[in-house]
Amino acid sequence: MKVLFIGDIIGEPGRKMVRAQLRGMVETLHPDLVIANGENAAGGFGITSEIADELLFLGIDVLTSGNHVWDKKEIEPYLGKQDRLIRPANYPEGNAGFGSVVVSTRSAGDAAVLNLEGRVFMSNLEDPFRVAEREIEKLKKQTPVIIIDFHAEATSEKIALAWHLDGKASAVIGTHTHVQTADERVLPNGTAFITDAGMTGPTDSVIGVKKEQAIARFLYQTPHRFEIPKGPVHLDAVVIDIDSFTGKAKTIERIHIKS
Repeated sequence: MKVLFIGDIIGEPGRKMVRAQLRGMVETLHPDLVIANGENAAGGFGITSEIADELLFLGIDVLTSGNHVWDKKEIEPYLGKQDRLIRPANYPEGNAGFGSVVVSTRSAGDAAVLNLEGRVFMSNLEDPFRVAEREIEKLKKQTPVIIIDFHAEATSEKIALAWHLDGKASAVIGTHTHVQTADERVLPNGTAFITDAGMTGPTDSVIGVKKEQAIARFLYQTPHRFEIPKGPVHLDAVVIDIDSFTGKAKTIERIHIKS
């Protein structure tokens, strides 16, 4: 099974880049499953039902998210009915939405996608390590292939979770920091890992927002409005080859496409 995972889609520039590149990537790579993190797809903060529908229509099979999925309050009813847009499973019980989903791939059987959020420098959520173990045990009853989007700030937390789940999950893909890392590897027991898949959005920016606004915030330590700049755009992704019968990853490769 070949899985294409696209890094955080940032606003309209990121959506346009997906629209321009995804068909060609599918024709070239022949993925069985396409996953993308969409929590920043609406103006850089949050996602709407219309945008989620657009991205799913383009050929993304599952949209993952993170802490910004709640930014557009109108998304909550959609989260409750569209299981292909998932939110972190370690949010408190009673929140709208699904923390995981099992989908039928194009030609390689079923696969599960699980979303988790880190706690270091982020919200005090339920322990993602223990939630991962609990959810994996449930999902394994349906499929051996389990791909995790771990939306977290600290590289140490991401790496630790991957080692903790080595041999239990097919892949642990880090998101949230919007900078593609160069540490992709398959761990000894068959779990593919990368600290951060990167982002799909403006290249001449500070993790997707206008440089001047980000710099002003650091200089003056006061709130500044963040906007998405125009200009060159890039798409970051990883492609993972997984044994459909064992759930073990065989390879993971980075992708970086410039507009």
